[in-house]
Amino acid sequence: MKTIIKQTIKKYMGFIFIISLFITINMYILTLPAKIIGNVIDLMSNIEQNKQEIIFSLFYLIGTVILYLFTRLPWRALATYTSRSFERELKNQIFSQFIRLKMVDLQNIKNGEFMSYFTKDVSEIRNFFFRVMSYAIRVLVMSVIILGTMVTNTNLKLTVITLCPIILTGFVVVKLKAYVQKSFKKSQQYFTELSEYVQESTDSIRTIKAYAGEYNQLKEFMRKNERLKRSNNTVDVHSTLLSISINLGFGICYTIALLLGSQLVLSGEITIGDFTAFNAYIGLFYGPVYWIPSLIQKYKRAQISYKRLDTLFQLEREKINLKNIKREENLIGDIEIKDLSYNYPTTIEVALKKINLKIPKGNTLGVIGTIGSGKTTLMNLLMKLYTIPDGKIAIAGKDINEIPTEIIRNNICYITQEHFLFSTTLKENITLFKEGYEEKEIIESTTRAMLKQELQEMKSGIETVIGERGVDLSGGQKQRVLLSRAFLQKSNIIILDDAFSALDNKTEEQVLENVKKLTKDKTCIIVSNRISDIKEADEIIVLEEGEIVQRGIHKDLLHEQGLYREFYEQQSSKEETREKV
Repeated sequence: MKTIIKQTIKKYMGFIFIISLFITINMYILTLPAKIIGNVIDLMSNIEQNKQEIIFSLFYLIGTVILYLFTRLPWRALATYTSRSFERELKNQIFSQFIRLKMVDLQNIKNGEFMSYFTKDVSEIRNFFFRVMSYAIRVLVMSVIILGTMVTNTNLKLTVITLCPIILTGFVVVKLKAYVQKSFKKSQQYFTELSEYVQESTDSIRTIKAYAGEYNQLKEFMRKNERLKRSNNTVDVHSTLLSISINLGFGICYTIALLLGSQLVLSGEITIGDFTAFNAYIGLFYGPVYWIPSLIQKYKRAQISYKRLDTLFQLEREKINLKNIKREENLIGDIEIKDLSYNYPTTIEVALKKINLKIPKGNTLGVIGTIGSGKTTLMNLLMKLYTIPDGKIAIAGKDINEIPTEIIRNNICYITQEHFLFSTTLKENITLFKEGYEEKEIIESTTRAMLKQELQEMKSGIETVIGERGVDLSGGQKQRVLLSRAFLQKSNIIILDDAFSALDNKTEEQVLENVKKLTKDKTCIIVSNRISDIKEADEIIVLEEGEIVQRGIHKDLLHEQGLYREFYEQQSSKEETREKV
């Protein structure tokens, strides 16, 4: 994270230098009106004699105001542009990190937490970056210029005594900043929890409505929202105390300046003009000192956000090169698994136990088992979504860990059980945003997936834009869109994970026949809980608690006492019941 910020700042260092230069000029010009007005006041003692000089001073004053405006606009515009560019770069890096994270880490991060990275955390870091450019530089430059002007043009004794309360105020600010940090950290946590809850509620809105859970959801949301409100109020109170401390310090500062300055005027040590200019300088000092708590507050907030993002960037990326995938490098579909055992890092239970398999090119493997038996885990390992030791899985005679991840995923067509669709056109969902497919090929793939008729009934056909997560389509239509990908992609290895569960019997039979033709010379793995989906497979394995408890072909497994026969009998009795009904 530190490297990313350094590189981004380095990229915009030229802009930051120009901003600093304009701010320095701008702040110097800002100190001139006080001195000019002080001189005019002193010249007013003899208007007739000093008339020409007074007029010149007034024109000089107008000129400095105009020049101030012309030097302020450029750096404000540049600071805004630079901070927004910084924000863009940071978001790009976060999304790049997110998209390349390993599944083992991704599954431990909630959607709401990711959203808070892109919104709250990025915003806090950008705000601090902007404050540093627009305020911190001004605080530094103005403090030096004003202090120098006050000492040289007015009185050293008056300057030192008057600014003492501001120094004391600084100590109070340092004490209060710890409370600001603590309260904001808690507020950030509550904001993340609320974001996660909203994200979860929007994803499950159909289930909530189906079970009349609106009241309970609203009640829980109001509770979390109230907790966030109270936490934000605490942050505001601590921030207000910072502001009050500064206002009090300046009130004392003005009081001292009025009492001591008046005595110096009466004693003749300073003129009335110098006294007026001095009070104006104090007013100019108010801005920089007032910004200090804001900078501290922004720094503390940015520090918390930085630590959260740094934790994200500490996670290991997948070793994958998406830019230079060798399209011509095809994997021959011979798969061999040797003594494979696996358990997820966050769990104690073993997901897979001593799996041994050989799937020759052109063969179809059927995988069936109870829920949580390790079927999808096995498919995820074949896709290198999780890391396994060397020598456990080989594809085309080569260890899976020696094959670049992008080659594996580009050559294996994996239809997952999630049925996830993007909120874009059906065409882009089928092609998965890959170019090079002809319209004829895409239409043919939808025909084989038994989707063509529905497309013809849609006004825009294959260019129809579907809603978020494919909400406009039925479960069966979603599955057929996913299956169209398998018919379109020229992959030698095809994995269908519960890809037929939402299809009716007639459609399933036709699609399976087309899949059989598609996989004639390819390696195919069909994962399903239905016997009808896998009975034609060259080999069938039955998984239970991560182990292969049965293996063979459909005919032989029916004659064995075991889980496969139980599945068959349960599903056969259900089919008979449906037919009678």
